[in-house]
Amino acid sequence: MTKTLADISEQMRDIDFTMFSTRAADGSIAARPMSNNREVDYDGDSYYFSYDDAHTVADIRRDNQVGLSFQGKAGMLGMRPFFVAVEGAAELIRDKGEFEQHWTKDLDRWFPDGIDTAGLILIKVHAKRVHYWDGEDEGEVSL
Repeated sequence: MTKTLADISEQMRDIDFTMFSTRAADGSIAARPMSNNREVDYDGDSYYFSYDDAHTVADIRRDNQVGLSFQGKAGMLGMRPFFVAVEGAAELIRDKGEFEQHWTKDLDRWFPDGIDTAGLILIKVHAKRVHYWDGEDEGEVSL
């Protein structure tokens, strides 16, 4: 059965972290866990907060093509785990209005002054391709 973006979004709802991959200065792939802010309706755009001086942000400035990897838990009755790989373009946002739209209370742990945290930046990843694996079922959604 071919999944739609809405089907994938529903399965991604409880995934809290992604492995966010960028191309480092030396050309290697750098990956780090970043919060997906859980319970977000995925529409092809993902948002992540970081500090402007982070390696992730420097990598994006050099090459905005990024990858996101998600793994969902196995479902009820021993169902297989769910995997999603996203290829997309990252955009760096410094607008506090945008910060407010995507802020959740859980982020206070990493950014103690909320949207007024010095050096705060929002990374928007617009998916170009979403590939999923759900046991023997796999497919791709192009955006």
